[in-house]
Amino acid sequence: MSKLDLLITKTEFLKARARAAEILTRAGIVLTDREKKKIEVADLGLGDLENIGLEIAVYINTKRCCAKELVLFPGQICPEHSHPDIRGKPGKEETFRCRKGIIYLYVPGRITKNPKAKVPKKYKKYLTVWHEIILKPGQQRTIPPNTRHWFQSGPAGAIVSEFSTASHDKKDIFTDPHIKRTTKTRK
Repeated sequence: MSKLDLLITKTEFLKARARAAEILTRAGIVLTDREKKKIEVADLGLGDLENIGLEIAVYINTKRCCAKELVLFPGQICPEHSHPDIRGKPGKEETFRCRKGIIYLYVPGRITKNPKAKVPKKYKKYLTVWHEIILKPGQQRTIPPNTRHWFQSGPAGAIVSEFSTASHDKKDIFTDPHIKRTTKTRK
């Protein structure tokens, strides 16, 4: 399989963006036309968007704060990563607030027996933290800087609002060495 085979097509990218915008609209979350056109489709270079990745609408990202909506399609996984220190300053601290659906969030701690996550076998080796926190609408959790974490949406998908310190997504450290934070598409 070539690197080109791992890229999503431009059509897949546009469909995912439109799907995420529609999910947000149906949930009563209003985005401007400009914000809809800027929804990021993060396939993470794996070409498996239905299983791994997420869609991101960024409201603001300054040197001090960031606010985003994260859309996860049913069963979609945001893979394990951490937010490292940058130029001597603590990495990103983020709070996830579930707006719609269910999120299975995994962080360091006591391993959960029989976790709810349904992870394709080829990705399990890159998941090292298995303490499960279930977030339902209205529930939230704060993740400290430099903390490995990953999450998966439930069977109906999910919307998560993220409030954080400045976001430097391209600096995130992923456990899976194959992940590329910048999305590229093929024809």
